[in-house]
Amino acid sequence: MTATPRSAISPRDLREERDRPLAVAHLGTVGYLDAWDLQRRLVAQRQAGAGRDVLLLLEHPPVYTLGKRTDRTHLLFDAGQRAAHGIELVEVDRGGDITYHGPGQLVGYPVLKLSSIRGVVDYVRTLEGLLIEALADLGVDASRSDGYTGVWVGNQKIAAIGVRVASGGVTSHGFALNVDPDLSHFAGIVPCGIADRGVCSLASLGVGASMQDTIGAIERAGAASFGATLEAIDAADLDPATATHSNQIEREAATHDDPSPHRWSHT
Repeated sequence: MTATPRSAISPRDLREERDRPLAVAHLGTVGYLDAWDLQRRLVAQRQAGAGRDVLLLLEHPPVYTLGKRTDRTHLLFDAGQRAAHGIELVEVDRGGDITYHGPGQLVGYPVLKLSSIRGVVDYVRTLEGLLIEALADLGVDASRSDGYTGVWVGNQKIAAIGVRVASGGVTSHGFALNVDPDLSHFAGIVPCGIADRGVCSLASLGVGASMQDTIGAIERAGAASFGATLEAIDAADLDPATATHSNQIEREAATHDDPSPHRWSHT
C-alpha cells in the first residue's frame, strides 16, 4: 500500500499558542554557553506549561559549535590556531554539523511550543522562508537549495539553521544570518560539513545593511511568517538571571579591552 503524503502544517498553525503575541528579546552580545543555558531554562518552562513563546536575538563572541552529527574532520583549526584567533569550541545538542558564530552575525533562537511534533520539518522550512523574506526586504535574492538546509545566494550560504525539538514539542537553537562577520573564521571549519560550497554575508554581497536594519527585517518577516503580533520584552522580564548577566557583561566590557570577556573552551 502506498502511504499518503502528509499535508504540511501552515506556518501560522505551527505554534500551540498561535493567538498569543510572540515575545522578542534583544540580548546584545552573549557568550554561547550563557545563551544555551538560558534556552534550556526557557524550554523547561514551556515544557511545564509556563512561560511563553519567545524569539531571542543576539550575537556571540567567536565560537565553533559541533552538532550531534558533526564529523570531527570538519574541524580544521587545531587548538593553537583557535586560540590565536580567539575562537572557542563547544559541543551542542542541536542537529547538524559544525558551524561558526561570531560578532557581525545575527543569531535567532526561537523557543516555541509547537502544536504538533510532526511539524518539525515544517518548522525548519518556515525558518528558511522567514530568512528568505527578510533578505528580500534587504534587497537580496536568496533561496533554498535542494538537498541542503539553510538559505543560499547562489552556491554560497548566507544563513545556517540548526534546531532541537525537546519532548513536548519545544524548540531551541535556531538560525544564524551573516550580516558582517569575519568570514576568514569560516576557514577553520568545513561549514555545516559542505566542502564544495562557500559562505557569504550581506557585507560581502555589497549590501550595507546594519545589524539593526537586519533585526528589523527579521522581525517583520517573523511576524508575517507566524501570523503573530510581536511583543518586545526586556531581559529582566524574560529571565532574572539574564538581566543579571547582561548587566555584568556591560560592566566588564566597559573596563576591559577584550570585547568578549566571557569565554569557555570545550575541546
